[in-house]
Amino acid sequence: MPTRRQTLTLLAALSLAACSRRRKHAGLPRGSTVLALGDSLTYGFGANPDEAYPPRLAAVSGWHIINAGQSGDTSGGALARLPPLLREHNPRLVIISIGGNDFLQHLPEQETRTNITAIIAACRDADADIILVGEPGISLGAALGYPGDHNLYADIAAAERVPYYQGGWSKILGKEALKSDQIHPNAAGYAAFTENFAAWLREEGWLR
Repeated sequence: MPTRRQTLTLLAALSLAACSRRRKHAGLPRGSTVLALGDSLTYGFGANPDEAYPPRLAAVSGWHIINAGQSGDTSGGALARLPPLLREHNPRLVIISIGGNDFLQHLPEQETRTNITAIIAACRDADADIILVGEPGISLGAALGYPGDHNLYADIAAAERVPYYQGGWSKILGKEALKSDQIHPNAAGYAAFTENFAAWLREEGWLR
């Protein structure tokens, strides 16, 4: 007979296995309205407007994507801008990529967490699906050209149970050939981000 501890361990393992086999998302039909909320990485700073990731992803997916990226914006600024954007566009999906300027300005981490969590709550209240996209933190690795996502994104994604696209920007900004400056991609970088993101969206079931 298994001990109580062995039984609990087995149940925990089975639960983790079930989570790993989670049901994929239903495909988002062509023509669906998607809001891309973010900062300069969403806006496309360092390239022409049509070379940013939202118009590139729109061309690949057939979705109607509103580029709500604003250069220099913080999580607090994005939270303030969000309600009228939700009312105007009524998106099926909101892609959230914000926080990099919070880190650059050394704003309190808890403030950033609170703002991003509030953004997620507002999107849920508007019956929109959510994807959280991580942004690089400020670290020695970032300074040397090997940035990684700030750990708050994984924490928020787990706490709020939202899909998390991890390492997308970090992968691009770790390659000099894909950057227009130290913190922004160039046109080739935005193209590579879009290709990688679209592959993840297909794998997760969002993109048919």
